[in-house]
Amino acid sequence: MVGKGPVSLEESFSALEDPRADYGKRHLLLDMIIIAICAVICGADSWVEVELFGRSKEEWLRTFLELPHGIPSHDTFGRVCQRLDPEAFGRCLREWT
Repeated sequence: MVGKGPVSLEESFSALEDPRADYGKRHLLLDMIIIAICAVICGADSWVEVELFGRSKEEWLRTFLELPHGIPSHDTFGRVCQRLDPEAFGRCLREWT
């Protein structure tokens, strides 16, 4: 049986519901997820470290992310990620990996 090919992060996380109200969406959810995943892969283990990773790699991140309002603060990462449905996030992550 032949499986489907590789799935992009964007495809995998497209079904993840953004828990924020429309007026509170200063940063794109997918941008935040990609920054967080890259930071964790590189050893970040706190939201402060995720923000520091994003700021230190912003020029590179801008080559493939929109980042309309720059890198989110560690507080923003924490608030948004805390409100995500953990089961839905896990499903998206498993689909990607």
